[in-house]
Amino acid sequence: QVQLVESGGGLVQAGGSLRLSCAASGRPFSSYHMGWFRQAPGKGREFVGAITASGTNQYYTNSVKGRFTISRDNAKNTVYLQMNSLTLEDTAVYYCAAAIRYSRDYSWASEYNYWGQGTQVTVSS
Repeated sequence: QVQLVESGGGLVQAGGSLRLSCAASGRPFSSYHMGWFRQAPGKGREFVGAITASGTNQYYTNSVKGRFTISRDNAKNTVYLQMNSLTLEDTAVYYCAAAIRYSRDYSWASEYNYWGQGTQVTVSS
């Protein structure tokens, strides 16, 4: 079992930055691939990005490439999502998730075994 707790959300003006954190407890954090998803009001859950267990590879959805960066600190059992140049379209609840393995596609929510409770990010004009 892994417990995930996100933090760092809040209200930010368009063009600003936020850094989300996701702290994990339970099984060795370094064995999990980690993903970030988001869900805007009235929309489905959307893949944002992912990082492999070792931290070697990162993947992003096209809309955040060049603006968002995922990193992890396995010694601190924490994964981060640095978000820059935020736009109104980035407003959503952001979730981190842990996957034991990727069977098909890291961007599929069904690949992830554990989820955090989410943190709200609101971008204002």
